Amino acid sequence: MSDLSDMKRRSIFDLAPERERLELPDPLKGRNNRVHILALGDVGATLLLGLKTLGAGLIETIGIYDMNQAVMARYEMEMNQIGWPLTAMGQESRRLPRVVCLKESELFQCDMFIFCASKAVPKIGAKGDVRMMQFEANRQIAVHYGKLAGEAGFQGIFAVVSDPVDPLCKEALLASGLKAGQVRGYGLGVMNKRAEYYAAQNPDMASYLTEGRAFGPHGGDLVIANSIEHYDDTISRELTRLTVEANLRVRELGFKPYLAPAFSSGAMSLLLTLSGQWHYSSVYLGKGREGAFLGVQNRICSDGRGAQIRLEDLPLPQALYTRIEKAYKNLCQIV
Repeated sequence: MSDLSDMKRRSIFDLAPERERLELPDPLKGRNNRVHILALGDVGATLLLGLKTLGAGLIETIGIYDMNQAVMARYEMEMNQIGWPLTAMGQESRRLPRVVCLKESELFQCDMFIFCASKAVPKIGAKGDVRMMQFEANRQIAVHYGKLAGEAGFQGIFAVVSDPVDPLCKEALLASGLKAGQVRGYGLGVMNKRAEYYAAQNPDMASYLTEGRAFGPHGGDLVIANSIEHYDDTISRELTRLTVEANLRVRELGFKPYLAPAFSSGAMSLLLTLSGQWHYSSVYLGKGREGAFLGVQNRICSDGRGAQIRLEDLPLPQALYTRIEKAYKNLCQIV
């Protein structure tokens, strides 16, 4: 167990002393945001439902694009039939976002673009790291839309939700030429909630509920810390194992585990991003090609002229820092 007097405590910034400035061209709007979603598979459609029902007052319109025109038409109709009755519409905060169908050429005319495209989703019963199985199939899609974003001079947030989140973020960033702060990955939010789920069932792990943090990728190198001030490596590694394998437990029941990710990593984290609040997402640490997207608590701070990303900079005990450093280095090596 770590001691508060430990002089070897490190900072998340020690991972990449040379790094890009995490900035966005435009400040956050605070309201009337235009959010566009690419692809309406299981995750994209569920995320759409979350943004539709939770985005009142923050999102004005949700644009949707899918190669299947019937899927787009279906969700435009159904989503716009969800809402409060007109007799209960006295409060502006109850006005839900309007859903509109898009052409591919309109995808980057927005404040936030959400990448939910996936060419290969592992079948039920697939073994190994099912997230990384999707990388080769999905990376070319990420590159394609990264290039489109760059060609469009996109000024908003390029949010990646598809697996594997963190490597796909880097592919999109390098292909687009966007600012490093514009591209962000959304996979860590659900890992935090999965850790909370298991911590609530075990008194030995309960410290995570009030003192814990999640770091790293949405995958095998995830780092769950039971506590920052009272870090216990044994407890933290066991809680990490349970969290990483949580999706397999759902698959063993015969279902694809997409509901919790679409809400906790997706809709809820995206709404926190747009409102400038603390949340879990992946940001770029490094310079040029020498770096990786790493999940950490962060928020976007606007000053009226632009926006910067502020990372939660906690003094990390050496044992915890070593785990995060290993995850970061492994992410850097994915090519």
